[in-house]
Amino acid sequence: MSPKSKETTKRLASRNIRFIRAAFSIVKRIRITPYSNKYSKKIYTQYQLLVLILFKDYRNQHYRDFIEDVEDMGLVQEELDLSIVPHFTTLQKFFCRIKTLYLRYAFRKTLNLFYCNDDPIPITAIDSSGFTSGYSSHYYSVRTGKIRKHFLKTSISVDTDQQVITGFIASKSRVHDTRHAHRLLRQCHKIRRSDCYVMDRGYDSEAIHRQIREDLHADSIIPIRSWKNEVVGGTYRQEMATEFDEDRYRRRQLVENKFSVLKRKFGGDLKARKFIVQMKEIANKMIVCNIHRFLQFLVTEVFYRALIFENHRTLFLVLVRIPTLHAKVDAE
Repeated sequence: MSPKSKETTKRLASRNIRFIRAAFSIVKRIRITPYSNKYSKKIYTQYQLLVLILFKDYRNQHYRDFIEDVEDMGLVQEELDLSIVPHFTTLQKFFCRIKTLYLRYAFRKTLNLFYCNDDPIPITAIDSSGFTSGYSSHYYSVRTGKIRKHFLKTSISVDTDQQVITGFIASKSRVHDTRHAHRLLRQCHKIRRSDCYVMDRGYDSEAIHRQIREDLHADSIIPIRSWKNEVVGGTYRQEMATEFDEDRYRRRQLVENKFSVLKRKFGGDLKARKFIVQMKEIANKMIVCNIHRFLQFLVTEVFYRALIFENHRTLFLVLVRIPTLHAKVDAE
């Protein structure tokens, strides 16, 4: 193996270990017992299995391929204290068995990695997209005449400063954006308050403006949908037509960037067939995406701190050497 390949392998191993440690610290904080019941074989704890599930989604792999890779990862087995690598069906059955409530708890715990006080978020962006149900190909669906639902509609709220997902909601049917917005606004505002909410014109509704302004006591920035010679109704919609804040509205594109990261890094397909398990898959993607963002933030902060320290050290050496240089010039 070349030195460059060894360095790449070492970097990937350290990245995996960092994710395992971050995920395990979050899983330990949720209200889940070590074993599912007192008659369990007690070979694996629920903490270990849940971390493995999150690690699988982090690597965007199927169960079989993931377990084959874990068998070759001695450091990961040591970190999780695994005496035996579980069979892939063990992870599948555990994921079907675990309650969605525990995944919701884990998602909320990921936000504690970024926020340590009750200060509100300056701007929160909200948008929706779809995750494809990919357990059967479109070709198979056409041949058999059993057309599957193409996607599950998912809406998320994103802190535009930290680029952290602060709330999410998914539905089996293709509902309008405004129906998701009312529930998502209550959810994300309860978890972490925001001073301003920005959305695209698909969310244009006087009821949404009223909920944000009067119930949540925050600012709302939503461009109006209007056609030629149409009278704009509603007090807040008329305000958007006359006094629209373009500077804050530009932050809305960051929620689209977050969807792009979700689908590129962790997959836009859902492997499960049942809707309840698909909802768990979406929750897992949100948890993994926040942990990934935290690891990025951590590495960036450490790098810049080291860079600043190096710059200060260089500046200090220059300042120390200046009097010596002046003395040499004077002597000459």
